[in-house]
Formats: sequence, C-alpha cells, structure tokens
Amino acid sequence: MKLSTLVAVACTATVSLTACTSGDASSSTGKPAKIEKIGLMVQDMSNPFFSAMDKGAKDAAQKIGATTNTQDAQLDLANQNNQIDAFIQQGVDLIVVSAVDEDGLQPAIERAKAAGIIVIAVDTPAKGADAVIMTDAVQAGEKSCDYLFQQMGGKGTFLIVDGTPIQTIRDRITGCRNTLKKFPNIKLVGQQASKNDRASGLAVTTDMLTATPTVQGIFGMNDPSALGAVLAVQQAHLVGKVKVTGVDGSPEAVSELQRSGSPFVGTATQNPAEMVRQAVKVAQDIVDGKPPAETTILIPSELVTRENVSQYKGW
Repeated sequence: MKLSTLVAVACTATVSLTACTSGDASSSTGKPAKIEKIGLMVQDMSNPFFSAMDKGAKDAAQKIGATTNTQDAQLDLANQNNQIDAFIQQGVDLIVVSAVDEDGLQPAIERAKAAGIIVIAVDTPAKGADAVIMTDAVQAGEKSCDYLFQQMGGKGTFLIVDGTPIQTIRDRITGCRNTLKKFPNIKLVGQQASKNDRASGLAVTTDMLTATPTVQGIFGMNDPSALGAVLAVQQAHLVGKVKVTGVDGSPEAVSELQRSGSPFVGTATQNPAEMVRQAVKVAQDIVDGKPPAETTILIPSELVTRENVSQYKGW
C-alpha cells in the first residue's frame, strides 16, 4: 500500500482527540503544566466588544501571573489560521479565540491541540475547541425583539439588520424570530446582512428604509449595526416613528440610551470581558485535571433600556 493510503487508513481507524496530519504535530504533546502564555484572537479590534475581551484577558492573566498576546483577525479566516500557527511557534499554553469561521478554523485548532495547547472558544463556537463560553445568544435575540415589539405597541412592520454568518449571530436572529411568533400583528418586511459594524449597518438600513419607509421597528443583531440603523433613521427623518434595539450592552449603546430623543430604546447584554475571564478559569481547571462537565457554557443576557440604564454596570 502507498504511504498516503496507510496514513488515511490509520486516521480512519483510530479514534483520537488530536488531528491526524502529515506534519510534526501528528501526536499530542499533552496539556501544559501551567498557563504562562495566553494568546487571544479576536475577530475585529475596531469593535469595542473585542477591546473589552482584550481587557478581560489582561485582567485574568495578571491574576495567574501569565502574559497575553492579542491578535486582530480583521474578519479574515486566513489571518486566524496564520495567527494560530504563530502562537504554536511561540509556545503559548492557552489560545482564547473568537472565531471568524467555526468550521474553517478547525484544522488550525487541531494543530494547536496537537502541540499541547488548550483552546477555548469565546462568543461563538469553534469546532475542535476544548470548550466554548458565549452569551445565550438565542435569549439575547428574544429579549431585544420582545422589547422592540412591545415598544411598537404589538403591531406594525420591522426590519432586521443581520450580520456575518457565524453561529452567535444566527442564534440572535433565531431568538428574534421565536419572539415574532408571539406577536401575530407584527410583520418582518426586510432583512439584510451588515459587516457587524456601524458603517455597514447604516448602509444596509438606508437601503431597506428606501424600499420600506413605513416600518416602525428595527432589530440590529449587534450594537454597532443597530447604531448604524439609528443614523439611517435620523437621515431619513424618521425619528419618533421608528424604534431600534440591539445586542451587546456596549458603552456606545449606553451613551445612546442616555441621549434624549434617540430612536435607540434597548439592548440585550453580553459580557465580553467575563467570557475571557471564564475561558482562562476553564483552562486552569483543565490544567488541574478538572475539565468542565459541560463544554458549552452560556452566560445569561439581560435587557438594558432607558429606564434601567443607570443601574447597568457595563463592560
């Protein structure tokens, strides 16, 4: 048999937690004895959500005497693949990753695990990771849209500003659609995907409002896109006619909730810094021989509105 065929047979016949590759990382070197170097990989550092992750990583690292290295993928899967390979070369003990593509990053994650690195996914799942810590995104979508529909008086039409096709965003949309079933007098009349930022949120909302200018509500699947929608509402001179909600509980969303007369009325929270802090704790438990009983850990989402924003601690 050819060598390649033998390797394929071995990969098929063997049940293993490590990837079967033709490179040097073909067998696991085991878990680290101590977490001393942490590599954090975020999707887009221009989003304050990921800046908060960076802060959480630094806080958690300081408590255990570790160092951190944060890398920005700029929403590019190829960048994240290269960043994982660089972390392997640097000999990090833990990679915390907010994956651009939960499927596409799996081979790189398997290489890292084969090199003895613990990999914890945050914010969205990543196949092959030892665990994932994320917001209960379905709940967040449900809470944000339930409040939006209440503010609309339980009737009318609305738009969804969608985002990149990752699991956490799909879950928020699922949550919103779950809630829509409870409001038979509300109809979804438009849905377009942004790039998860304010500029693209403004652009796609402007397009949708041009086509359907009589809507009463807009759900933005994250705060940057929702705040872009707010700008579109203002530019279309629809303030007072359209309500907007988002997801994140970001500092910018808090400021907008505090601004008198804003179309923005609510946001369902996430806690990016806490995700990373929990990721480091889970990794430390793995090092101590106490892996988590559940590999998916959900952080509850809370609703922040103009009425309770003063009690919200924020990021």
